[in-house]
Amino acid sequence: MGSPPSTLPTVGTNLTDLILKKKKVTVREIGGCMGPIWPSYFQDCFSVIFVVDSANIVQISSSCIQLLSVLSAEPLRNASVLILFNKRDMPCIMSLTEIKSLFRMDDIIASAPQPVTALEASARSGQGLQEVLSWLESVAVK
Repeated sequence: MGSPPSTLPTVGTNLTDLILKKKKVTVREIGGCMGPIWPSYFQDCFSVIFVVDSANIVQISSSCIQLLSVLSAEPLRNASVLILFNKRDMPCIMSLTEIKSLFRMDDIIASAPQPVTALEASARSGQGLQEVLSWLESVAVK
């Protein structure tokens, strides 16, 4: 997989092409501040990786509201969804159980029309990224 990429908050959009099991998959990264225009990118989207900054407890509630908006979007009704709790390597963060409780993961999974998976990772250290790629492969080759 190589070394993890440098990490900076996304401002605007970034496109990355991946080859997964000989299939080209385009990943479009859209920054959280771009939330109002996210729906313009939902058409022809087969999966969503929704990244949550788990080191920023103040934003957990607003992230949850944004996620509920994504999950209720009609064009994404059949998309597979991965909720990725990032920055798990940071000191003084809540446990994953506490974050999932605060994020109301059980309620989100129960009410979402799409399949929802939750993983944790650290983009900086690379921890958990192999699981993310495995998830993406599993939904991309359907």
